[in-house]
Amino acid sequence: MQRQDIPERIGRLDELAHNLWTSWRQPARTLFRALNYQLWRTSGHNPVRELYETSPERLRTVAADPTFLALYDAAIAEFDRDIANGHCWFPKSHPGALPGPVAYFSAEFAFHHSIPIYAGGLGVLTGDTIKEASDIALPVHAVGLMYPQGYFHQHLSAEGWQEETYEQLDFARAPMNECPLPQGCSPMVQIQLAERTLNLHVWLVRVGRVNVYLLDTNVEGNSTGDRQLSARLYSADREQRLQQEIVLGVGGVRVMRELGIEPSVWHGNEGHTSFMMLERVREEVERGAQFPEAVSHVRANTVFTTHTPVPAGHDTFSETLMEKYFHSFWTQMGVDRATFMQLGQQNGTAGSDFNMTILALRLAQHANGVSAMHGKVSRKMWHVLWPEGLEEDVPIMHITNGVHVPTWLSPEMLQLFERHLGADLLDRHDDATLWEKIAAIPNEEIWRVHLNLKRKLLYIIREAAALGWTEGTSTAQQVVATGALLDGDSLTIGFVRRFAEYKRPALLFQDIERLKRIVANTDAPVQIVFAGKSHPADFPSKHLLHQVYSMAMDRAFGGRIVFVEDLDTHLAHYLVQGVDVWLNNPRRLQEASGTSGMKAGMNGVLNLSDAAGWWQEAYNGRNGWLIGDNVRSGSFQDDDGQDATDLYHLIEHEVVPLFYRRDGRGIPHEWVRMMKESIRTILPAFSTRRMLKEYTEKMYLAAVHTPVR
Repeated sequence: MQRQDIPERIGRLDELAHNLWTSWRQPARTLFRALNYQLWRTSGHNPVRELYETSPERLRTVAADPTFLALYDAAIAEFDRDIANGHCWFPKSHPGALPGPVAYFSAEFAFHHSIPIYAGGLGVLTGDTIKEASDIALPVHAVGLMYPQGYFHQHLSAEGWQEETYEQLDFARAPMNECPLPQGCSPMVQIQLAERTLNLHVWLVRVGRVNVYLLDTNVEGNSTGDRQLSARLYSADREQRLQQEIVLGVGGVRVMRELGIEPSVWHGNEGHTSFMMLERVREEVERGAQFPEAVSHVRANTVFTTHTPVPAGHDTFSETLMEKYFHSFWTQMGVDRATFMQLGQQNGTAGSDFNMTILALRLAQHANGVSAMHGKVSRKMWHVLWPEGLEEDVPIMHITNGVHVPTWLSPEMLQLFERHLGADLLDRHDDATLWEKIAAIPNEEIWRVHLNLKRKLLYIIREAAALGWTEGTSTAQQVVATGALLDGDSLTIGFVRRFAEYKRPALLFQDIERLKRIVANTDAPVQIVFAGKSHPADFPSKHLLHQVYSMAMDRAFGGRIVFVEDLDTHLAHYLVQGVDVWLNNPRRLQEASGTSGMKAGMNGVLNLSDAAGWWQEAYNGRNGWLIGDNVRSGSFQDDDGQDATDLYHLIEHEVVPLFYRRDGRGIPHEWVRMMKESIRTILPAFSTRRMLKEYTEKMYLAAVHTPVR
């Protein structure tokens, strides 16, 4: 909703507030911080809500304040330069290379916590990708689902069990608008869902240059059940999940058509998006193509990224459900039921489940995993689809994930780097040679910035713990368990991620007595911060979360094991920038890539991880620590025991001594040198800029020039 009483001199504040460019560009963040600092904080850095709640008197005051106007003019000037392309990579490097934009489909996007339509790593990755597409002027239009209730808020009961609450999004206070269609009609698209017509509302989110279209079923004219269809992420009900994926895939293609957008490349992220490919095959047949020809046309310019390294993690639906929702679809595609079902079945076995990843691999000629290890795992997993060839010839390449540097690099670290490495650092941050100069930055300067970031994190954690006490939602024991006693001088390890069995959040508790000795060492104390959510329907992971929280409640740990509630991207910023060590210990070959450690590493936080996903590529022996061997061959129980032993040994004999080895001024020079090596090796190589350039040159341009056959 646009505010009408903004003084003309600062009239573009509303335009700025409604573009998520403000979430990663410092001039805009500085501007809105100056507008109303208290509202900036209480809104969670949501400029739309802040602007909506700022008084008319305050707006008139800042419109006459020279200091504020200087900030406003600077932010507007940078915004206009960025939106008008400025110094951008894609148009300069590949002029005219794409005849049309990339259509980018995903089930979730984490742009900012003011639009909570994400559950975890996939959403963070896709959000970062869209921001980077804006930065390098890659023409992209993105499609997702609008979840008005978003993902849940998390609270831990006095007994340590996760409780979920949902909050309806206030659209007027979120950075989005109704999407105007070219025909001048209301932002509405229709699809068939079984025997009924479903109306889809289209919301527009502006992310710098990129438009993101979010589909919402909460529309007048839909049934009560259908209006709730897109309310929440990742329904545990299989039929509702199938309906959501039809809305995303089929509805998303219809949105592109209604808007008059003609993509030259279609990119589906994960199997949730695969019906986008199916709808386009149906369109080709409707235009007069035969089914094999239609499949060839769709395959040629379709890119598919798989993110799941274990078979059980891929979406599948029964033939019964598929027949209920697609019984008329295969007729429109010019094929019979069996041929249609075989598109998503491993061996074409009648009665077997319809697999969304198999569908995507059959309808996308360009496929990739998200790390070198994951590419290898994916080729092994899906060799069955190409049994006549060798495993290494399976057509699934890899492009390792990255993170958006302007979003995740702390402003304090950025200012330090710009002072020593150049004011144009963000324009060329993926240039590895630039970061060779980091060795010359004085150790005390990097350490001073890190300590400030650590203090900010501990303040945020302790403030939240105190709020639980004053509001009566936490007992005294819970206040301690959520971080009230954290100490700014102690080595702080962070375990921050979605709670799931394969991520092994309780690995540290294999030997309780040994862990107690580690954290209670008065000469070199250690404290461990946990944060993360369990999926509401994932009861094994809820039990793991309860186990971790029980340790935090244990007086024997003296408040040095803590669990911070309700992890979101806002809290994640403080965590990846403020802890000393980032712990990651998933089961081998079960994490495709991971990105949280990249965010930590580029801020100088040292990774302590097993050889999972991206860390297998990044670790060089000087930029962090590797837990155990690359591969284990025992049972899960044996692996857990050996990995826990290795982890304790690393903490006791390498991590702790290095952290507490200081000079007379309190500077841990060897530690800081390792921080510099972490930044030097991780920031350019694991940035979204490097990643998206790879997608462009290895996938998108290849898709445009792939001959149809």
